[in-house]
Amino acid sequence: MKGQSNNPFTLCLKLFNVQLHLFNLFSCFILFVCGLSFGVILSFHLKNFSFDLHIRQSPLGPGSVPSPSQSVNSSARTSSIGRVGLTEFLKPPKVMHDMDDKELLWRASMTPRIAQYPFDRVPKVAFLFLTKGPVLLAPLWEKFFKGHQGLYSIYVHSDPSFDASSEPNSSVFYGRRIPSKEVEWGKVNMIEAERRLFANALLDFSNQRFVLLSESCIPLFNFSTVYNYLINSSQTFVESYDLDDSVGRGRYSKKMSPQITLDQWRKGAQWLEIDRDLALEVVSDQTYFPVFQQHCKDGCYADEHYLPTFVAMKFGTKNSNRTLTWVDWSKGGPHPTKFMRTGVTIEFLEKLRNGSQCQYNGKNTSICHLFARKFLPDALYRLLKFAPIVLQIH
Repeated sequence: MKGQSNNPFTLCLKLFNVQLHLFNLFSCFILFVCGLSFGVILSFHLKNFSFDLHIRQSPLGPGSVPSPSQSVNSSARTSSIGRVGLTEFLKPPKVMHDMDDKELLWRASMTPRIAQYPFDRVPKVAFLFLTKGPVLLAPLWEKFFKGHQGLYSIYVHSDPSFDASSEPNSSVFYGRRIPSKEVEWGKVNMIEAERRLFANALLDFSNQRFVLLSESCIPLFNFSTVYNYLINSSQTFVESYDLDDSVGRGRYSKKMSPQITLDQWRKGAQWLEIDRDLALEVVSDQTYFPVFQQHCKDGCYADEHYLPTFVAMKFGTKNSNRTLTWVDWSKGGPHPTKFMRTGVTIEFLEKLRNGSQCQYNGKNTSICHLFARKFLPDALYRLLKFAPIVLQIH
């Protein structure tokens, strides 16, 4: 057996087997490396193919940049189904919604950074009625708005307990009540209601001017005069003045400092008119309004001080420092004079329309008040009777 293992032929055969085994191992290694490389390359190409297929077949997501060929294909598809543009985005939202105040103010504070509008826009005046219940002099306002659809918007904030179902669906006030909360006279929630009105009106991009009115206000001119006066004005109309007595500076709280100092404190009429830019600032104010919420209490009367102070501090150069709503404080007391049926005459209405002198866009004018208050419901008959003669409201 020992001799047989030393046989040259046997030794050669063993050597050949070893070499064959090594060759097989090497071949397997080469095949493994080739297979692995092929798999990696194939996987990469399949991934790119899948991604490219997804891009070509799926709608473009946010931030995607279409190729020229994709743009052409997209245009062809759009033309076949109708243009998808700004129509839905620009459509005035429904007045009733389920947003809370925080959500509403945030939504309303959004504004385009580009001043030019990429669409034909007819500016509208937003009429904001702050009421306890119904708009008491609604029939007069119905005549005022008649025939001017598309040039105005109406928003009504009333006590949540008020049942508006009695309003006829033919009325301009029908369906125009916004989600409202309880308002107390002289309390800061009066300003919260005003901001709520401004915010709802800002959701309509066409609203350019914003008029705050009460349930006892009346128009002193026809719609065309009021509309042109407001749309063409270069200023806002917020009464703001410094009054050094108990109902002026006497209502200031030192706790408001340093955000608001005594020399910045102002007083003015609650009923005002502002433009869209200022309305955006009002609903976005997170600096001064919280100060009023915390410290304007116990006879402070925020509605007579917040906006007059805010506007004087930040936007005084653009403000006229006068109100467009006439009111009679000559009898003194916490409330202005109320006008009953017997107080409404042609001479009285003419005096309200042209009995003052003021500046409008840098020129003298006798048209200083576009609205007046406080008129009681029993004055409606005479107001309707004299409206065509004096107010040119038919």
